[in-house]
Amino acid sequence: MDNRINEIRRIIRALRVSMREAEAIMHEQINRDEDCSFVAGEVMKMRTVMSGLVQERAALGDTDPIVVASLFVPRRRPMPSRVGVEKRRLVPPREMARA
Repeated sequence: MDNRINEIRRIIRALRVSMREAEAIMHEQINRDEDCSFVAGEVMKMRTVMSGLVQERAALGDTDPIVVASLFVPRRRPMPSRVGVEKRRLVPPREMARA
């Protein structure tokens, strides 16, 4: 039984890493305004598998947390602030002809 728990924990750990990588790819595709439906479907499949593994793990009596070292995803750099553009006054065409 301990072997099965260890195997489930190993699979969950690997699945978490794969899910984070897939989510990062999906966010990049969204930022580039590309279709991400395939990757999103794969993430949903991974979540389904993860749910089954978690239920099996709980049924076997394992309650210890599973720590993944590579779960940290760095934040994106903040967007550069916009330089203020001087407002222009709209001038009717008649006044431009006089100037």
